[in-house]
Amino acid sequence: MEEGGGGKSIAAAKPATSPLIHPVIEPLAYLLGKWTGEGEGDFPTINSFRYGEELTFTHSGKPAIAYTQKTWKLNSGEPMHAESGYWRPKPDGSIEVVISHINGLVEVQKGTYDANDKVINLKSSLVGNASKVNAITRDFKMINGNLTYVVQMSTNHTPNIQQHLKAVLSKL
Repeated sequence: MEEGGGGKSIAAAKPATSPLIHPVIEPLAYLLGKWTGEGEGDFPTINSFRYGEELTFTHSGKPAIAYTQKTWKLNSGEPMHAESGYWRPKPDGSIEVVISHINGLVEVQKGTYDANDKVINLKSSLVGNASKVNAITRDFKMINGNLTYVVQMSTNHTPNIQQHLKAVLSKL
């Protein structure tokens, strides 16, 4: 495919190397890459379960981190859940996150990060297209080189925020 008479293909115009990390995302650069592991889920309205998970954090040189997540049943490998979005850290230690789920749910979260302790705390400011979910929090922390997280939520049936998911992931 030719590009506007210049004789160069679109593929040739693509940079050959990874872009430099934008200074705004530098404090969270430890997240960049692929993480895998196992987690467990529970909530008063469902049966407990275990799952495999993969998180991927990438960047394009812009002041945001692209995020994708997928989970599967441990015993069969059957897909369970997937979501993707963007994390936008700010120099003041605040962070904005947007996440779109495969089931149509959308989260807009705001929170804080501590680059020294490698802790990120997020709380939903908007949960869209959710008939049952009212609020979601996500807390990430590095422990012994592993990325750990806890997701809590509240629903119409369970109005008090309660733990839903937790996992431990290792970087590939």
